[in-house]
Amino acid sequence: MGTSEFGAIILEGLINSEYKPILVATAPDKPIGRKQILTPPPVKILAEKYKISVVQPERILNLKSLILNLKPDLIVVAAYGQILPKEILEIPKFGCLNLHPSLLPRWRGPSPIQYTILNGDETTGVTIILMDEKMDHGPILAQQELKFSISNLEFSNLHDKLAELETELLLKTIPKWIKGEIKPKPQDESKTTYTKILTREDGKIDWKKSAEDLERQIRAFNPWPGTFTFWEIIRGKLLRIKIFKAKVFQSPTGKTFPIGKVLIVPQNKVGVQCTKDFLLIEKLQLEGRKPMESEEFLRGHPNFIGAILK
Repeated sequence: MGTSEFGAIILEGLINSEYKPILVATAPDKPIGRKQILTPPPVKILAEKYKISVVQPERILNLKSLILNLKPDLIVVAAYGQILPKEILEIPKFGCLNLHPSLLPRWRGPSPIQYTILNGDETTGVTIILMDEKMDHGPILAQQELKFSISNLEFSNLHDKLAELETELLLKTIPKWIKGEIKPKPQDESKTTYTKILTREDGKIDWKKSAEDLERQIRAFNPWPGTFTFWEIIRGKLLRIKIFKAKVFQSPTGKTFPIGKVLIVPQNKVGVQCTKDFLLIEKLQLEGRKPMESEEFLRGHPNFIGAILK
């Protein structure tokens, strides 16, 4: 069971192993983009490529009779989007395993990778739990930490690395779990932290934060929900500006300016004053235009310098 690209990477690993699924459950097709084109989720596309049966229930409980008839030994869940009820959890002989891209109980919930970057975690990893009726709550069967720094990774890079690591861990864990070689370990509830579903408005920049905080936000929220600010070109008329890439710049003089003010910093880059340090913007996009490097943007919009971003 899965929906997103994370689930698709896991599914492909299972397909190419001795544990090829007999059925894939995923979310219904959804309208995407400005033209609202009905689009299948990545997991469905992959399953159909390998001629695996696919079901897309609005509610997972609707699959109860189908799953009972299949009598599966194991259900694997990766970024599915629904919490499985007790009636489903009790069907498989070896239970339901949930694959989560964090070191649980840190960052339970729907956005663990984004929150890992957003909060400046120095490391992360993946977890496999035996599911119960609560979100990301069940006992731990296996965990593995990434063996390198994640301090400069964007969401997409970290997402793919964690999905690959999760696949490797799953293929090692399944045979041990089936043979009874793993003893489930309860999560330490005192260390629990939570994430939430991200919305587009979560991407709005608050220039009162430090440049370090905002640089992490940009890496965490690219591509979704994206990071943006507003430029007031004339009184009351605001243009949205998306920011795709930035880094922290510390003024050698220590001089500060009004929060949100746009300045020229070394190498003809765009710098914006934050509560602490400057955010040096390297790649941005004015609404209705293409993304561009800051030097190119300034050539077309010299009046951007001196603006106070909202």
